[in-house]
Amino acid sequence: MPDDLKIYEALVIPDEALDKGGLEILRAGLVDDELYVTARRAFKDAATWGEVLADITRRLARIQADEGDVAQREALAAIMSAYAAALGAPVVAAPRRAAGRKSDRKSTRKMARKSTHKSVRKSTHKSARKPARSSPARRKHAKRKAR
Repeated sequence: MPDDLKIYEALVIPDEALDKGGLEILRAGLVDDELYVTARRAFKDAATWGEVLADITRRLARIQADEGDVAQREALAAIMSAYAAALGAPVVAAPRRAAGRKSDRKSTRKMARKSTHKSVRKSTHKSARKPARSSPARRKHAKRKAR
């Protein structure tokens, strides 16, 4: 074989995919430190790609942990942070709280619920379009207003 012959090291197709068949939706490779990607428009809703990328991210963190000296949780955090930064998202440090203080934990959970609830309302993804739950106080107020 000549020395100047270039070889592309492709990954092996999983046996399960060969046995059952399937559809390749994404392929990525590095050539001279440049990323090349081919993808198939496999979903009507573009938001589904977010779910696919999240699953891929978790699997990559597991691979990094299995083959390296970092815990899966740390690998996942590092990947997520780099991913968000590469997309231009502001970097937000995780809130620090004193261990054992229930009031801090409750307020943190409450804030997380509120921010999640707001983002769900703004989202146009079908699975996120759920009506907001009304509290007993809201229902009581609505009844008074209707009178």
